[in-house]
Amino acid sequence: MQKPENNSIVIFGASGDLTHRKLIPALYQLFENEQLSDDFAILGVSRTEYSDTAFRDKLRQSLIENEKVNEGILEAFLQHIYYQAIDTQNVNDYAKIKNRLVEINFRHNCQHNVLYYLSTPPSLYGVIPECLAAHQLNDESEGWKRLIVEKPFGYDLQSSIELDDKIHQSFAEHQIYRIDHYLGKETVQNLLVLRFSNGLFEPLWNRNYIDYVEITGAEALGVEERGGYYDGSGAMRDMFQNHLLQVLALVAMESPAVINAKSMRDEVVKVLQSLHPLTPENLEENLVLGQYTRSKVRGVELPGYREEKGVDPQSRTETYVALRLTIDNWRWSGVPFYVRSGKRMPTRVTEIVIHFKKTPHPVFNMNAPENKLIIRIQPDEGIVMSFGLKQPGSGFKAKEVAMDFHYDSIAEGHLFSAYERLLLDALNGDATLFTRSDAVQAAWKFVQPILDYKAGTPKIHGYACGTWGPEAANKLMSNSQREWRFPCKNLTDTNYCEL
Repeated sequence: MQKPENNSIVIFGASGDLTHRKLIPALYQLFENEQLSDDFAILGVSRTEYSDTAFRDKLRQSLIENEKVNEGILEAFLQHIYYQAIDTQNVNDYAKIKNRLVEINFRHNCQHNVLYYLSTPPSLYGVIPECLAAHQLNDESEGWKRLIVEKPFGYDLQSSIELDDKIHQSFAEHQIYRIDHYLGKETVQNLLVLRFSNGLFEPLWNRNYIDYVEITGAEALGVEERGGYYDGSGAMRDMFQNHLLQVLALVAMESPAVINAKSMRDEVVKVLQSLHPLTPENLEENLVLGQYTRSKVRGVELPGYREEKGVDPQSRTETYVALRLTIDNWRWSGVPFYVRSGKRMPTRVTEIVIHFKKTPHPVFNMNAPENKLIIRIQPDEGIVMSFGLKQPGSGFKAKEVAMDFHYDSIAEGHLFSAYERLLLDALNGDATLFTRSDAVQAAWKFVQPILDYKAGTPKIHGYACGTWGPEAANKLMSNSQREWRFPCKNLTDTNYCEL
């Protein structure tokens, strides 16, 4: 992978959790593995007052406590880090950033290339770009200027359009990188290679051979300390609208003409625009909303959602969503996609299951096990192919067998984390794994009827902590003689394992 040009990285929200848990560790790992440019600088920006030395000390302590570090390399890395305190809502304060960048550019020969990272509350996503532009800090006459925006990209369709218009007043689309860390996972990207580089799978990847597709994004944790934020968001906004719809698009998309950002993202948008619209008439029979309730799991009493800190005791925010949807195009017409996401589930897992149709021959299909392809995104990343073979003994009774592959078996050297990969791509100007404006709006357009439905008094089904969700979600499947897979944290050991 090529090294980026010399650059400065400006992190807004530098004193926050994301910076310390994800961004700085990712940048350190890139530095240790010699993936960053020959010279660079990182400028942390936040309201909290720190000197450069105090900020470096804080990062040093955090990295030593939470990462495997080489002390000599760590000290060299910290020499590239600086800090500037400003009021991010005061446009005049951005002159301080401009002055620091001039100083840093002289010291590190950053060639006036700057990557701005908005690790801030969403309320500042429109403010910061405008303030940067007021000081010409978006100007590309000397070096590129790029802007990474964290999710959520709006709160609904209308707010996403307004936010998009606001940012575009200061930065052009080619400068904007909307980050979704799910797309940085190697196993998510492997979906495309698995499909399009293998004649074994792609000819079967359509309505003629696939019965249904199942996508699960489950979390074992509750809302933890994010109750106040989550209660205004819910599983639909937190997981479904962004992460899981993007994964679905990669499962369903056509092969791009070439491997570049435009072609790849064009195909993603086509899928999102082909999702069959949800209406008040078809929503109730295709959607299940749930909320976890108090339960004892492995001897530990876990609180219900309404008992969590920061959550309204009468809250009707969903912590679980299951949706049956279809795609109106030639490849997928008539194939249902079942997507679910929830908190306080038995285990943390994200996976895709492709369920193939049974053989039409009545002699062999009566007792034949289901053919399915399980693509595990996290944890224990890998793939399992399940099919039937003859059971030893008399007769022709079929027995389910499996072939499995674990992703770490081919990992050579350092395997990039999602944030490492995406930061490096942004520094290299590769927007392939970042979400484009039209894709964001297509996703919100599809989800908007659900948000409107939630704004009323929808049915909210309770489910005990440590279970796989409401019974109504099982009926969503069983009404069509189908069923959810209940995965373990271990990819292949699905009969006997600790959840």
